[in-house]
Amino acid sequence: MNIQKPIVALFDFDGVVMDTESQYTIHWNKQAEKYGLGISDFGRVIKGQTLTQIFDNYFAHVPELHEQITAELITFQQTMHFEYIAGVKEFMQQLRACGVKMAIVTSSDLDKMNIVYREHPELPLMVDEILTAERFTHSKPHPECFLKGAEMFQVPIENCIVFEDSFHGLEAGNRAGMKGIGLATTNPASAIMDRADLVIDDFIGFTYEKMIAVWGNLIEKD
Repeated sequence: MNIQKPIVALFDFDGVVMDTESQYTIHWNKQAEKYGLGISDFGRVIKGQTLTQIFDNYFAHVPELHEQITAELITFQQTMHFEYIAGVKEFMQQLRACGVKMAIVTSSDLDKMNIVYREHPELPLMVDEILTAERFTHSKPHPECFLKGAEMFQVPIENCIVFEDSFHGLEAGNRAGMKGIGLATTNPASAIMDRADLVIDDFIGFTYEKMIAVWGNLIEKD
């Protein structure tokens, strides 16, 4: 890590900032059954993909249903409960006080995030930037989204750390060459520990100092 440059923390949204993953899993599992996809645990399979990518990968054979599926998703999201992952607000406040740059990097689109903002108008003020699906061409595990985060803040890759809960998200961070902290909110810690530098249950008791320790002694000056 180059200590002459700021540290950048890149947060996934669902399952990392907001405790929503179980709600999405139930919704998409029902959709898979309704539309006869024959894919078990579909909600976890598509974690990290944008709606466009879900259509391209799983519903390309029924383009006439895309509008209906989109409308059903919007209706579902309007009834969702958006509650913060325990301790994340306090952790973000601590990072800001320590000069860490922060961005939320999510496969959610602006329509969904606008629903979130109505319930939590403080969210955009908690971070420096929010990158939504409209900004990306590729879905996780492609590293594009996290590389855009590093580029936006003009910092070296090695100064970035990713907070993720999904297999695809952690793999995207690894492919980007960034440090990664896994949240055991969607998958058990044992399932993601080999993909992350550290795994935590939530942000309660997690500190800036504990985050910095992930880099160990890999600190160098220009």
